[in-house]
Amino acid sequence: MFNGRGWVFLLLALLFLGSCVKEEQFEDTPEGNFEALWKMIDEHYCFLTYKHEAIGLDWNEVHTRYKNRISTSMTRTQLFEVLADMLSELQDGHVNLYASHDLSRYWAWYEDYPSNFSQDLQNDYLGSSYLIASSIRYRILEDNIGYVVCNSFSSGFGDGNLSEVFNYLRLCDGVIIDVRDNGGGSLEAAERLASRFTNERLLVGSFQHKNGSGHDDFSSPTQEYLEPSQGVRWQKRAVVLTNRHCYSATNAFIRDMKRCPLVTIMGDQTGGGSGLPFFSELPNGWSVRFSACPMFDADGNQIEFGIQPDIYVSLDSADVASGRDTMIEAARHFLTP
Repeated sequence: MFNGRGWVFLLLALLFLGSCVKEEQFEDTPEGNFEALWKMIDEHYCFLTYKHEAIGLDWNEVHTRYKNRISTSMTRTQLFEVLADMLSELQDGHVNLYASHDLSRYWAWYEDYPSNFSQDLQNDYLGSSYLIASSIRYRILEDNIGYVVCNSFSSGFGDGNLSEVFNYLRLCDGVIIDVRDNGGGSLEAAERLASRFTNERLLVGSFQHKNGSGHDDFSSPTQEYLEPSQGVRWQKRAVVLTNRHCYSATNAFIRDMKRCPLVTIMGDQTGGGSGLPFFSELPNGWSVRFSACPMFDADGNQIEFGIQPDIYVSLDSADVASGRDTMIEAARHFLTP
């Protein structure tokens, strides 16, 4: 039986099958590849209307401007540069162009902001005697606050791992879940961790899928629910630490955690990345990844450009110089009885 996210992947597969049959054929020329990419985004990318409203993106104007940079004599390297520049207009870290010689990427969703993270400081707080449960590292700090580090949702951890973690921390006064610099990975893994923080089924958001070529051709929203875990669940206060490098599945994790009782999000706004990615191909064989299904929070708000914390906290340079992580210390203070 499919949950909400299972339906997403099924719908994406159906979208892919439909596009293989109906997609217009273009020549393998600079102009043909340009037109194929522009039309692919025009008909299937899920945020064109939203990004017109949010950042003034005009995809027709983008076509006119970038078509002037296309010539029959340009090299493949030059064509790649133009197409990559055009895709960067979308301001979407889920949009990439793959060629044998390069990968286009948009990283300004975190590069243009303070990092609010120090790997060295995180290692200092973990010390050398922390425990490891698959990809999760954890320990109990001196003030009886649990500290859990999850740097990625790509390296899988199971329900058994999480039950061991929270059983070990059960006598702590509170727990810090540090997902700073977690760029995402598996939505299932993110949901698995979030499910440890609720005792009841929670409406956490919704998603849609494109059902036509128009910019606003979407299905009705399908609601997404967070089910409580059958394993050990956390029953005390928790703080989740975030920064701008929290993206994609981590963005969805923060969305879900904001709905959980006794959970406070602390740090900086997340980087966003709410569109579930979809792959296609240009006439010359280059692969394209782009956002095809938008995800929303429980109130129907877009989360593509990130989620604000409940409490803003940034790393202080003086604290860093003295070996203190401002954000971890703020979370410890908040959780101390």
